[in-house]
Amino acid sequence: MDYKSGEGEIKFRYERTIIGDNGFRINFGAGSEYAHYRNSTFNRIYYNGMEQNINYNTNLKFLKYSIFGQVSKSFLNKKLGLSFGIRTDANSYSSVMSNPLTQLSPRFSASYRLTDKLNLNLSLGRYFQLSPYTALGFSNSSGILINKQNNLKYIAADHFVSGLEFIPSENIQVTLEGFYKYYTHYPFSVRDSVPLSSKSADYGIFGDEGLTSTSKGRAYGFEILGRLKEFRKINLVFSYTYVRSEFRGMNSGWIPSSWDNKHLLNITATKKFDHNWELGMKWRFVGGAPYTPYNFEKSSYMAAWDLQGKGYLDYSKFNTERLKAFHQLDIRIDKEYFFSGWSLMLYADVQNVYNFKADQPALLIRETDSNGLPFTDPLNPLKYSLKYISNSSGTVLPTIGIIIEF
Repeated sequence: MDYKSGEGEIKFRYERTIIGDNGFRINFGAGSEYAHYRNSTFNRIYYNGMEQNINYNTNLKFLKYSIFGQVSKSFLNKKLGLSFGIRTDANSYSSVMSNPLTQLSPRFSASYRLTDKLNLNLSLGRYFQLSPYTALGFSNSSGILINKQNNLKYIAADHFVSGLEFIPSENIQVTLEGFYKYYTHYPFSVRDSVPLSSKSADYGIFGDEGLTSTSKGRAYGFEILGRLKEFRKINLVFSYTYVRSEFRGMNSGWIPSSWDNKHLLNITATKKFDHNWELGMKWRFVGGAPYTPYNFEKSSYMAAWDLQGKGYLDYSKFNTERLKAFHQLDIRIDKEYFFSGWSLMLYADVQNVYNFKADQPALLIRETDSNGLPFTDPLNPLKYSLKYISNSSGTVLPTIGIIIEF
């Protein structure tokens, strides 16, 4: 694969805030951005049982702009705070995206002080996001923008968040928050029939393919957050999140996305001792993420394997498997010395103290002989002989450091 790209942007933004005598706070403004995206790609893929070449050059130029405004005010002796805003985004990429009324996004938030120690918060709104430039600039060999023809749209997201905030004292805070997010017009891969968001979890180049704005998604759950500040020289932060992240295609039910870990737990604590010693720890727990198994049959063909040098995922079984949960403990000890005009800090840090081995999807590899030459399938000379090997990661990582500040 040969991929070269470049991005250039010229931005302008105007914003102003007015605070009236009646307590109203008004914020408004506008912004524009001239985007220039260049891309030269040559890639060979194995699709529908044969090799296909992707070869195109893109020189995309278009203008983006936004207009926004927000008004907020306190009522009932500042017990109730209300805020309402509206924003619109548009661009010259296509006629589908050029109408600012199509991307009109209202937002509303409210905060009510139930007691001196308890607050109720609420926010809801719609947000729009542009697809990545790799998707906008994807074209055929004739220079025709494929996803412009596919009427690719802005990604729309409706957010609803509500929660309670409890502050019994100045050094203790506890919040409970529930959320629901609904996504529409999400880019959907024509080739693999999965949403673009989950493909990006591999952190490679993504978006340079035919897409349609037909996928939907949702994320919902709740979060508990607790903070303890300077209690007997102890600082503690605790958070637990239960979250579900799912999507659906044109004709599918809800399927877990690659971010559907379900359980997220973090505990961070520090304790200060006499003579400038400090002990810190962090423990985290992450539920197992879903993943897609390999397509063993497709991967075994020599023509397929030789193109990308690794196995192909079986998107017909998208995220049907799930890894085991991950957890890790990190500990750090600091000792600080103060001198006239400068300070010295010595620290020792140990990550993954109990050497937890994180579960990873099994690797699919070619079987080779002692000289590294691959074996062929004895039943089909057009195929390699493949096998799975177990895969895990994680090791104890100690670090000793010195920090000098003047």
